Amino acid sequence: MPGGCVLVARTEVRLGGLAAPPHLLLGKLFRWPDLQHPAELKPLCECQSFGVADGPTVCCNPYHFSRLCGPESPPPPYSRLSPNDEQKPLDLSDSTLSYTETEATNSPNVTPGDFSDASTSPDAVKRSHWCNVAYWEHRTRVGRLYTVYEQSVSIFYDLPQGNGFCLGQLNLDNRSETVRRTRSKIGYGILLSKEPDGVWAYNRSEHPIFVNSPTLDIPSCRTLIVRKVMPGYSIKVFDYEKSCLLQHTAELDYADGPYDPNSVRISFAKGWGPCYSRQFITSCPCWLEILLSNSR
Repeated sequence: MPGGCVLVARTEVRLGGLAAPPHLLLGKLFRWPDLQHPAELKPLCECQSFGVADGPTVCCNPYHFSRLCGPESPPPPYSRLSPNDEQKPLDLSDSTLSYTETEATNSPNVTPGDFSDASTSPDAVKRSHWCNVAYWEHRTRVGRLYTVYEQSVSIFYDLPQGNGFCLGQLNLDNRSETVRRTRSKIGYGILLSKEPDGVWAYNRSEHPIFVNSPTLDIPSCRTLIVRKVMPGYSIKVFDYEKSCLLQHTAELDYADGPYDPNSVRISFAKGWGPCYSRQFITSCPCWLEILLSNSR
């Protein structure tokens, strides 16, 4: 569960022969043994270190940070699988989550207090919403649209794992065993936050999530790009500036349904697209559709 900030002076700490900033050292000790550089880390929007790149203090709570996803290598083409592998992804290397500093250095400053983890509080309804969230199981939408007014929202499986959109409360008759197994993997789910440079998703669960959005696709490329985000990592799922520059999107014709330039799709635990046996997201057991408002 989320804890408080642990603020310390922004000076290097020496442990044995290793000298490192405190948040890097604690992240390496408690979460990511292969962590090398503080620019690989992104403070979560609720942390007091969020948007404060060079303050005198820094939070060293390792669970107030996520690790940034980097660009992926071009995926291999889809090949037909054997019947036993029908529900498994192709053998892709986990090294596709290579590190890049660009996302860490390009985020504008913002006051941490501007963000909170909730949805429709009484004060929030006075403001306009910035997205609606739909939860799907294969081709069936389950429950109502969840409207988000606050700057961040947790989407999780069961109470008391956060404030926000609780997927475990949504009932549907005659769920398949595949859906039941996948729902059990949602756990703490994701933290979705609207930030100055775009919309970010942080994987709080213990299993990968898979993401597609117009601003993650390669411009002028008709191949669907689905990004794998490992537990503890975050990714900018929608880039406002890039969205404004994308003029080709209206010409694209996707086989898996209507194309929405302001829609983000996130699947829990199961991938889809050219690299997987599931070609369309409607073949995934549990997935989210993030419908972004046109206004920023």
